[in-house]
Amino acid sequence: MKNSFKFTFNTVFLAALILLIAVNIFDVATGDVSLMKTTMPLFIPVFLTLFFIKYSYLGIAFMSFLLFSFLGDISFVLFPEEILMEASSVLHTLSFFYLILMIAPNLEFFKVDKIIAAYLLFVFGISLYFLFTICSLLSEIIPNRTEVLLYGMKSFALIVLTFVSFGVYLYTQTKQSILFFIAVVFFGMSVMLNYVIVYYSYSWVLELLQGILYGVALFVVFKYVMNNAAVKEPRSIELKRNYFSDTIWS
Repeated sequence: MKNSFKFTFNTVFLAALILLIAVNIFDVATGDVSLMKTTMPLFIPVFLTLFFIKYSYLGIAFMSFLLFSFLGDISFVLFPEEILMEASSVLHTLSFFYLILMIAPNLEFFKVDKIIAAYLLFVFGISLYFLFTICSLLSEIIPNRTEVLLYGMKSFALIVLTFVSFGVYLYTQTKQSILFFIAVVFFGMSVMLNYVIVYYSYSWVLELLQGILYGVALFVVFKYVMNNAAVKEPRSIELKRNYFSDTIWS
């Protein structure tokens, strides 16, 4: 009976993702791209509602990630057009910061194999070099220095998040670390598409794809947290005391 409920819950969660994607596709197919901007922020409230059906608590880092992500998603409602880009960048940068807090405790860098550590540092250094190059180019094209700075901060946060999550995957080689890294990859692709839309060429197809990638990334992060909660969820008062320090940052 317990396994049946678990299967049903996972199915409903996946169905919610598919339904939300279908709604966004329908919005675009009907030519109402502005409606898609309204339905896109529904991913977090829908997933969170389903999450609370089975689980009764959220870790501080995960809760903060959801809060800043959602505020970033609805920033077009909260802020005027003049500062919309900057506000959205700040909010999503903060959300990436809390994702880093979620996964960083799992990386014991000094215990990582030296070859793996050297490889990670090399990739991190190359990524920073490319980021510096891109920011230099953007500073010549975009007159708004604040926008370029926030672009760099958001990209840097994403690079650090990718570096840490990939390091955890190489260090632990667990399904959970793979799941989290996949979510980060989807977030990264979503952010890159957003940059293409904003700075290169707007296309409703790209905006739809960007929204789908973002929704899938949120889905995978929720799966990661639910898997952790399924393992760590206390079954007695004694266990709750033992696991409190571990679950609070999950």
